[in-house]
Amino acid sequence: MIDARRVMEKLDMLGGYVARMKVIRRLSRDEFLADPDKPAAAESYLWRSLEAVFDIGRHILAKTGDVSLAGEYKSIARGLGDRGVVSKSLSEILVQMAGYRNRLVHLYHDVSNEELYAIMESGLPDLERFIREIADFVQRSTDGQQH
Repeated sequence: MIDARRVMEKLDMLGGYVARMKVIRRLSRDEFLADPDKPAAAESYLWRSLEAVFDIGRHILAKTGDVSLAGEYKSIARGLGDRGVVSKSLSEILVQMAGYRNRLVHLYHDVSNEELYAIMESGLPDLERFIREIADFVQRSTDGQQH
């Protein structure tokens, strides 16, 4: 059984990271690139966001009996879609996020500030969608437990 409180706490944390990235997103491209602290902050919030996404996914899969899928990041992404935790279309986006998470962790020196700016511009709705779909899943899961 999933720990709904734990999942919701992580979703709140993820929402906070998204909110901080929205503040960064308000900067013009030139402002973002001129201050080395802005890309560093964006990268940190993005990395933390992706870690939260996959921590949540790992927990849900492990607690619903799909421990074999709870290891590798792309497996987590696919497993969430295959099990109906998130939509198939979001699952495909999560697979891409898993690859990007690996780049941030292992090939961080290849992630450009321009790339980070582009993600701040276009990638945040995917994280917001994840929050909504997981919150919906938690609601559906806990509705059946209440008597």
